[in-house]
Amino acid sequence: MPEQSNDYRVVVFGAAGVGKSSLVLRFVRGTFRETYVPTIEDTYRQVISCDKSICTLQITDTTGSHQFPAMQRLSISKGHAFILVYSVTSRQSMEDLHPIFEQICQIKGDIQKIPIMLVGNKSDEAQRELDASEGQALASKWKCSFMETSAKMNYNVQELFQELLNLEKRRTVSLQVDGKKSKQQKKKDKLQGKCSVM
Repeated sequence: MPEQSNDYRVVVFGAAGVGKSSLVLRFVRGTFRETYVPTIEDTYRQVISCDKSICTLQITDTTGSHQFPAMQRLSISKGHAFILVYSVTSRQSMEDLHPIFEQICQIKGDIQKIPIMLVGNKSDEAQRELDASEGQALASKWKCSFMETSAKMNYNVQELFQELLNLEKRRTVSLQVDGKKSKQQKKKDKLQGKCSVM
């Protein structure tokens, strides 16, 4: 298991051209780039709240090609949470996630406690090859969460990262840094005082 550090590491995987960089850039910088620029590996940092203190959300945007298996293994072993992206316009891009998911299981062992989001990006596109129900079915099989997004339209991008952090049960991580709690967090705090673990 990765050492507890002040970084919370999220790794984004998916085939080339599914919009991994677009999702990350939309989240971190609020921008969208129409042209496709292949990624080798980029890391972005964002300040978040973690166990009531400030920590760094480190997002690793990985390459879509399979030329760097050692980098992929290293990213998995260092990662705390994973976003697996496919494009709703490409059935093959969903197929390409299977070996990555298997590798996460192999390296991490018990993945029940590890936040994993399956993401169908480009939901704004009319030329779909995949229905939302197919993404949901795969997420159920893999026992992970599922969401459709559009980096272009800024649909569900912030929600994707917040939901991923909500899945983290080993510590409390949130995009809220300024002390303001979301309704969900307030509700969680209320409930926490009401039960004791035996």
